[in-house]
Amino acid sequence: MTGGSPGGLSGRPEVLNGPFTTRQLLRLDEALRLADSSTGLTFSIYVGDLEEPARTYAEKLHGQLAVPAESVLIALSPNQRVLEIVTGGDARRRLPDRAAKLAALSMAAAFGGGDLAGGLVSGLAQLADHAGKH
Repeated sequence: MTGGSPGGLSGRPEVLNGPFTTRQLLRLDEALRLADSSTGLTFSIYVGDLEEPARTYAEKLHGQLAVPAESVLIALSPNQRVLEIVTGGDARRRLPDRAAKLAALSMAAAFGGGDLAGGLVSGLAQLADHAGKH
């Protein structure tokens, strides 16, 4: 949902017909902007079906970001009930797997309650908090 991300807020039809309202998209965009500016990392969100194996596909999407080493991708496939968080090398030093797993558990709880946007917003905040200031 950042400028160069696979699921960007570009106004493409698939974004406009996605699972989020305009208000939710604005909340997500603001959460991404805050996470980026507070950490110096680049956070992106992809929502859609993931080719199998999902982890490999999420890593492929992450590799297409502008600066993968400094990027964090949250890849969510509601239809498949899959959530992947991919961190680049530089980002991983500040955001270890344990922190990503905790954020994923929190997001999954919100998703289970039907709140995709809220889960993503809170997950972004948790990841950014753990990564700290740049």
